[in-house]
Amino acid sequence: MSYTFQWYLVQNNMPKLLAAALVTLELTALAIAIGVVLGLLVSLARMSGVKPLAWVASAYVDFFRGTPLLVQIFLIHYGVSSFFGYTPVPFISAVAALGINSGAYVAEIFRGGIQAVDRGQMEAARSLGMSWGQSMRHVVIPQAFRISVPALGNEVIALLKDTSLVAVISVVELMNQGRLIVGRTPRYLEVYLTIAILYFVMTKSIAFLVGRLERRLKTGDHGNRPL
Repeated sequence: MSYTFQWYLVQNNMPKLLAAALVTLELTALAIAIGVVLGLLVSLARMSGVKPLAWVASAYVDFFRGTPLLVQIFLIHYGVSSFFGYTPVPFISAVAALGINSGAYVAEIFRGGIQAVDRGQMEAARSLGMSWGQSMRHVVIPQAFRISVPALGNEVIALLKDTSLVAVISVVELMNQGRLIVGRTPRYLEVYLTIAILYFVMTKSIAFLVGRLERRLKTGDHGNRPL
């Protein structure tokens, strides 16, 4: 029995899939922005030497790295909203869950990047009269960021693919839109192959941009000698 690939189905549904892909990119961009800010703060808290702060930061990282993202999505969308008594908005819950989850992974990325910076950099900055905070902000963190770029790029790609999980709370991103289309027209190969190609294009584009950023930062290093 031969299978006839129906190109018209792909063509007719492409606008909906592209719109859903845009939602996927929006989720990824907002979540990684939250993750980077939160991850940097958590990594600094873990390395601050203040024990209560370091303990809370470590507990956050361990919990969100040690539990499934799907459970976290349900917990934030249904659990937190019922506890505080408000009506949850699926898109906001999705961004919050993805961002908080990403923050735990980014925290470890930044912590590794900071630890990879030569200790002499901090000592040299402190000898010039900088405080611990100033030394971190002006000397250590910029170098740690350059070191962390490849790992951060991988986190963005992983996060983009994880956005498919927010379909469980009715966010119409790329994967959920595909399910809706298949529900009306059960042509699985056409729909899911198109979705796979769209994901591939998005991930390769991100990898290309991260590679460009990494090369640019390496080029910029020539004019920024360590202290």
